[in-house]
Amino acid sequence: MSKTVERLLEENNWSLDVLADRAQLPASRVAAIADGRWTPSPAERQRIANALGVPIEDISWGHTTNPRNVRYHRFGLEKDFRASDG
Repeated sequence: MSKTVERLLEENNWSLDVLADRAQLPASRVAAIADGRWTPSPAERQRIANALGVPIEDISWGHTTNPRNVRYHRFGLEKDFRASDG
């Protein structure tokens, strides 16, 4: 059963900074991956898996945040927003 990066951090009692340092990736990128806002490249996946000491296949890498919802929460809907008929 695969686990998220966030879950693996909790199990190891690591901060994002510890994982970023061990994976040699920017902390902002590791935070986005852990939050499910960024799907990492194959190289980033390998670095994170190695740092955590687990196989790549044991980590869930997909997005968990809908980017459209992030935009709407950040900027709101346009005034004249209308659903299209398709």
